[in-house]
Amino acid sequence: MKRTSSPKSDRSPSRVASSPSKSTKPSKPIAAAKGSTAKAPAAAKRSEAPRGASADRFVLIMAGGRGERFWPVSREKTPKQLIRLLGERSFLQQAVDRVRPLVPPANILIITNAVQAAEVRRQLPELPKENILGEPIGRDTCAAVTLGAAVVGARSTTAVMAVLPADHVIHDEKGFRQVLSDAFDVASRGQVIVTIGIQPTGPETGYGYIQSGKALPPPASGKPLKTPLFKVERFVEKPSLEKAQEYLASGDYRWNAGMFVWSFVTITNALAVHQPEMHQACQRWFAAASKGARKLESVLAAEYPAIRKISVDFALMEKAQNVVVADGRFDWDDLGAWPALARHLRQDAEGNAAIGDLVQVDSARNLVFDGRTRGRTPVTMVGVKDSIVVLTDDATLVASKAESQKIKDLVRKLAADPRWADRV
Repeated sequence: MKRTSSPKSDRSPSRVASSPSKSTKPSKPIAAAKGSTAKAPAAAKRSEAPRGASADRFVLIMAGGRGERFWPVSREKTPKQLIRLLGERSFLQQAVDRVRPLVPPANILIITNAVQAAEVRRQLPELPKENILGEPIGRDTCAAVTLGAAVVGARSTTAVMAVLPADHVIHDEKGFRQVLSDAFDVASRGQVIVTIGIQPTGPETGYGYIQSGKALPPPASGKPLKTPLFKVERFVEKPSLEKAQEYLASGDYRWNAGMFVWSFVTITNALAVHQPEMHQACQRWFAAASKGARKLESVLAAEYPAIRKISVDFALMEKAQNVVVADGRFDWDDLGAWPALARHLRQDAEGNAAIGDLVQVDSARNLVFDGRTRGRTPVTMVGVKDSIVVLTDDATLVASKAESQKIKDLVRKLAADPRWADRV
């Protein structure tokens, strides 16, 4: 009989100063700015930049989502990025913690949706309230990137911005910051789009891939970069197992982590070339953001629902010719579903992983997550294998690991039933 208890995470982030960035002229389509730096909000003025950081560097964190894959712990108002699965901080809070040594709070923006905006503000009181941007409706990542670019550009037309997901797991924070700092440096030197690719550790079929080409030469001036960079040959969608094995063996492919770095000039020029309608929206939102948060909110309410729904990968990344990939050699996991959580937990001799108290007999490779806040009792198993058991105060999930992707179907079924709709 085995007993598995919840581990405690070790959080000791180290700090890396970023390289100084160079200013570039504003793109012609946003000429209204006349190359000037827009006035930052009052709350932003009070925030001091970390030592060595540039005031023209911004981070945009994408924090939308429906809260389906990690039900019943995640819900519509508190999806994956807003819950605590590993450690005492939510994934969103951890994402902000990781970039704080590189940029001041005034330069960290969160794009979420209107339903989740209040909880985001509650979790991140150190950020100015106007830095929490609530989309009236989800229109995929290209619209979110366009909105972020408009808001950043309204503050500084010489800005360089990173676009990062809110819900990834990265333990090597020092390594991550080094790559991000180098990506900022490269993006600030000219009109280039930098994407961060992750060194694959196995033939993963659940991720998109980036094929890398020739290595970029070292910069002609300034400090040499510690991160290898390569020209991107192509982006590849989720492959078959056979293809994934080929990619791994070649050594030329990286996992697509959905992390991008570009200057305001570069992203608006890319929109003008590849997505002219989105670029026109960027101009309007840029003008609205320059007049304040209320004006922007009003314009978004009127315009956002009609914006084309398309991912930034399809809209820009697969079309642009000026994309380079930075070699991300830090650990990374996008934690796509419940089974992935077990990779970050201690396991007993039979491969069972638990947060909470598990007592088992002849059971193997199970994941148990006890999220109850009151009346917690041991979870007991006999002869159970390859299963997921999740408990909260108002719901219990029992699922096969192999069928974990169908949890989304379960959530939709619950939402359609008046008896249980409030549980999603």
